[in-house]
Amino acid sequence: MKFVIITGLSGAGKSQAVRCMEDSGYYCIDNMPPALIPKFAEICYGSHGKLSRIALVCDIRGGDMFSQLFQGLDELKESGYNYDILFLDASDEELIKRYKETRRKHPLAVDGSLAEAIKLERQLLSEVKERADNIIDTTNKTQKQLRSEIEAIYGENDKNPALVVNVLSFGFKYGIPLDADLVFDVRFLPNPFYIEDLKYHTGLEACVYNYVMQFPQSVEFSKKLCDMIDFLIPHYIEEGKSQLVIAIGCTGGKHRSVTIAEMLCGHLKDKIKVFSTHRDFQKDNVKVTEV
Repeated sequence: MKFVIITGLSGAGKSQAVRCMEDSGYYCIDNMPPALIPKFAEICYGSHGKLSRIALVCDIRGGDMFSQLFQGLDELKESGYNYDILFLDASDEELIKRYKETRRKHPLAVDGSLAEAIKLERQLLSEVKERADNIIDTTNKTQKQLRSEIEAIYGENDKNPALVVNVLSFGFKYGIPLDADLVFDVRFLPNPFYIEDLKYHTGLEACVYNYVMQFPQSVEFSKKLCDMIDFLIPHYIEEGKSQLVIAIGCTGGKHRSVTIAEMLCGHLKDKIKVFSTHRDFQKDNVKVTEV
């Protein structure tokens, strides 16, 4: 039985998450009153496998009823029902942008102040975020990237359902990812940015990838990095960690970090559930040429 409770900030992508879960075979219910969760879980667990993949959305739209969520979760635990909490998050700036684009009203924006509504919602959701099993920041994610991440975490083809690894490339000039568990700086590697023929390409392309990986220090670093991650993963699983974000950073997040992230992702793909995210590789109007 997979019983997933989806929650998070309004505008952070919960509707997209539900569609993805439905496509993956989950029975989904949107905006369920938290007080009904224990009874519904009882029905699901007593269905003899007919309802084995469940996803429920509970969020601030429930108004005062949302405060009953923790009581419902405690009842699930007392009844011996296992569940996961998936929390969708995004930056304030991105949430404001999305609301302006859709022209929808935030459920807490009584006086019309969107920024204040988001601030209040963060406060109300802070405790459930702390209890979440998986947190996905959708600030810089496309719908396709969000779908890939959810499928990696909750899809049927589990290589190791205990842990999902996200190898994330980024540019230090845009800031270190807040959700990173491990951060590696690859700015010591030769930079393709200064090669005119490579400047407007990315580490997703063979020309840049092969350039970065031709140097002895790149090969040695890659080996040491893979050895370290191979060592760490079983210990993270033993400690009960369900999601590991490995951030690889270079200056702009387009060449070296993308190359090393792809290398590491390729190394791990046959060992554990893993996917790559390239946060900054298309910033600054970089010309991207498909391979």
